[in-house]
Amino acid sequence: MMAAVVLLLTACEKPAPPAPSALTLDCSQGFEAQAARIVAQAGLVPAPKDPAEPYRFYSTADGKVSYLITEAGAPGHPAILREQAQGHEVVTTGCPYGDAKGYAQLVAYLDGLKAWRRR
Repeated sequence: MMAAVVLLLTACEKPAPPAPSALTLDCSQGFEAQAARIVAQAGLVPAPKDPAEPYRFYSTADGKVSYLITEAGAPGHPAILREQAQGHEVVTTGCPYGDAKGYAQLVAYLDGLKAWRRR
């Protein structure tokens, strides 16, 4: 009898809504507008702020997409990078609003973090 009640109750449950898809970058938007749009996403989780790093990191709740938003003093500032897990790879895209050499340093920094995670 109890099994029938549980079965009946679970049959009426609505499936959980799908997680919202993470925003892709639109480099035609200005840095401030794009950063605000990213941070306003539902379900985005900010990483704890490291006072030694001039960046802010945000990730989707499922951890499949992460963003790096530079702050004043960061190489390549202003810049925004996005990493997305695709299979066994992490694909990095970005918007280099500032210095190209500094932006290349940011990409190298993120690539170094990817290599560290694999060990």
